Amino acid sequence: MPQLPALHPHTPHPNSSQSPCPTLQPHIPPPPTHSEPLKSCQKPVDKYIEYDPVIILINAILCKTQAYRHILFNTQINIHGKLCIFCLLCEAYLRWLQLQDSSQNTDPDDLIRYAKEWDFYRMFGIASLEQTAYLVGIFTALWLARPESLKTKSDFIFLLKALLLSSYGKLLLIPAVIWEHDYTPLCLKLIKVFVLTSNSQGIRVTLNLSQTLTLLAILSGLILENGIVYFFQRMGWNV
Repeated sequence: MPQLPALHPHTPHPNSSQSPCPTLQPHIPPPPTHSEPLKSCQKPVDKYIEYDPVIILINAILCKTQAYRHILFNTQINIHGKLCIFCLLCEAYLRWLQLQDSSQNTDPDDLIRYAKEWDFYRMFGIASLEQTAYLVGIFTALWLARPESLKTKSDFIFLLKALLLSSYGKLLLIPAVIWEHDYTPLCLKLIKVFVLTSNSQGIRVTLNLSQTLTLLAILSGLILENGIVYFFQRMGWNV
């Protein structure tokens, strides 16, 4: 019996009119990575969902926009009010220390008198008024420049929470005072710059604004805050 010639798998049979057919392979699209945009919403996946909280905190300290977006939108942090009160206490404590005479007795027992000092409560009230003026200046500037971004009450509340949460840098005032040295005034100024930078990132992430408009809002808040300080100084109060 004659042997038939061997056929290649992709060669058509002599009696068939079909064209060569390549090997069929199922087409499975690769899954989107965390940095690739999803086709459904055209927005990047939040890569910080799988990150350790320490890494998220470090990136937030570096003022990275994605870290702020993750903290504000994808976490359930409800310490805004407590953080605001604690930051005001830190600032009041710093101002209260600056009013004290350097030759005064610094015995540890005097720490009990801190809560009884009228000047401490006065400094806390002044710090609260300055913080309120700063926030009012920011809200006013943003409402005049972009009224559509602050339409509802929830928009105001969410922006307020973002500003309070991004002011966590004021907690550094206590270590700066405890480890006092010749560069303490410079450290206090750097802390102020860091807080303002964090506030600007919070505004940009919350309202999706440009950097120019964000800086304008921060500047408006600083102008109103300094106006309150000037008013207290005209009244003869040490602030």
